[in-house]
Amino acid sequence: MTDADIERVRESFAHLHRRKGETAALFYARLFEIDPEIRPLFKGDIAAQGVKLMEMLTVAIATLRDPGGLTALLNKLGREHRGYGVEERHYDSVGSALIWTLRTSLGPAFMPEIERAWTALYRDIAGTMIAAGRNA
Repeated sequence: MTDADIERVRESFAHLHRRKGETAALFYARLFEIDPEIRPLFKGDIAAQGVKLMEMLTVAIATLRDPGGLTALLNKLGREHRGYGVEERHYDSVGSALIWTLRTSLGPAFMPEIERAWTALYRDIAGTMIAAGRNA
């Protein structure tokens, strides 16, 4: 990612983070709409899961300039998610739900360059987590 892409991701995420409960609820509603068979993978309270999601995104975005740290985090998450029953195909649904949530939450501020930055970031995140899950 370029420095400009990192700034785009950070600035747009700051907007979402201010409404993190609403953002997480939108994300999970869309995810379960896109791929209902994912729902049973979430055993606990979805609001609590939303808090975890936003916390993990916060950490991941904070480490964008520390590729080694981000990779270590994503490797750990990839192995954990594999253990939860997450399959490689689920990552496409998650990516679609994420981009939809960003587009919905940011409205007209969701410019093409922001979409490109988030899409590239998610592709990298998913790729790293999938690879780690394969090696789990």
